[in-house]
Amino acid sequence: MNILILGGGGFIGGFVAKNKIKNNHNVTIVDIKDTKDWYQVHSEANNIVQDASKYEPMDDIFKEGNFDEVYNFACNMGGIGFCELNQFDCGLSIEINTTTAKLAVKYRPKKIFYSSSACVYNETKQTSADSAALKESDAWPAQPDLLYGLEKLFSERLYYYLGKEHGIDVRIARFHNVYGPLGTFEGGREKAPAAAIRKVLEAQKSGNHRVNMWGDGLQTRSFMYIDDCVIGVNRLMESDFTDPINLGSDELISIKGLHDMAADFAGIKVEYDYDLTAPQGVRGRNSDNTLIKQVLGWAPSIPLKVGMEKTFNWIAEQMKDR
Repeated sequence: MNILILGGGGFIGGFVAKNKIKNNHNVTIVDIKDTKDWYQVHSEANNIVQDASKYEPMDDIFKEGNFDEVYNFACNMGGIGFCELNQFDCGLSIEINTTTAKLAVKYRPKKIFYSSSACVYNETKQTSADSAALKESDAWPAQPDLLYGLEKLFSERLYYYLGKEHGIDVRIARFHNVYGPLGTFEGGREKAPAAAIRKVLEAQKSGNHRVNMWGDGLQTRSFMYIDDCVIGVNRLMESDFTDPINLGSDELISIKGLHDMAADFAGIKVEYDYDLTAPQGVRGRNSDNTLIKQVLGWAPSIPLKVGMEKTFNWIAEQMKDR
């Protein structure tokens, strides 16, 4: 198949591209970043540096590619700090989604995958650390805590009606905090697992075992290892399910617990300086996997400790000569 991966220079897109190439598909990757800044560069792919929001150059790419499947991972995003402090920029990702949707109508790929986010969920459902796991219907009525989530929710509906009114197969997954090796671990866009590991490794190296913690550390999340994410994307694309669906782990942990786990891998005891003024996001968020089990007969299953240890070892290798 001819496959287009938007945002394929990013973390999730890079791993999906690797999987598609391994399975002998013809892959075109579009990403706004210079290739030196891509998380992975696949020489077997047609790698294009391009802003996916720009209609005319993307029209040329769609025309030449004759794509069977399009995977849209492209957006401006990062961890809670980035998304809370750069809401305008995150909201502009809507331009990528409208451009892609219009070109899908024109060139009619057989299937489109849209990567949504657990950030679409109504913030009133996430007010305590032990909040009930979020089921797909909890996104409505709409009240995400960030513009990033509201943009994702609008784009879900856009792609849903793209499928319903234009006869294109659309799949929509709400990702819950994907992590793993090759991900960002510094610079402001990193998510909690990588940030926790980096801070613990810095403490280990410096000998000062005090670690800065955003918030009181009791806020909770679930985290899905990248291998589970790729499997889930593929299984969803192979299914006939067209509504938005959770794709995430249902193993809940506090942010402090995440840091403690990283400290255990490092073999050190840490103490925390709690910054209650730092961005924290909602109080608690977990994935209800009832629907994905019904639809796919599968759900993410890689234990957090297993994925975190692999991620810890990779980040430690990147930081060893600093």
